[in-house]
Amino acid sequence: MQHLSRFAFACASIMLMLLALALLIFGMIDLVAALGRSWHAGRNAILQTISYVVIAVAVFDVAKYFVEEEVIQTSGKKSLGEARASLTKFITTIIIAVFIEGLVGVFETKANEPTEILYPAGLLVVATLIVLSLGAFQRMSVDAEREKKKVGGD
Repeated sequence: MQHLSRFAFACASIMLMLLALALLIFGMIDLVAALGRSWHAGRNAILQTISYVVIAVAVFDVAKYFVEEEVIQTSGKKSLGEARASLTKFITTIIIAVFIEGLVGVFETKANEPTEILYPAGLLVVATLIVLSLGAFQRMSVDAEREKKKVGGD
């Protein structure tokens, strides 16, 4: 069953990586085509391409996380510190993607329709909440590690 699970995660990771690459290529083709039409269309396409790149990087990082944690990882149990570092790295990528997507959205709505700023502003608020949650997780995780060392050391 473990081999089947690893195979499934490997296949899913490869698909995610290919889709991330396709998104990058699509974004660049769209950008070049827009710049060929007009500079104004190119400005909007640049913002859209930034979104594509950020999403592609986040998707690629998810795939990489699957490979590292589910396909390659052979040891059964990880230490609390290793688990915290791995999860922190993964969540940090997601946070960056959400922040950048929110910022791109702010610039897009500023240029097009200022009344539609609620969605990108909401993304920025959500990203901030994720950062705060990650900080709380870090704090609790470090405290749990210390407590485990203290109990194990006695």
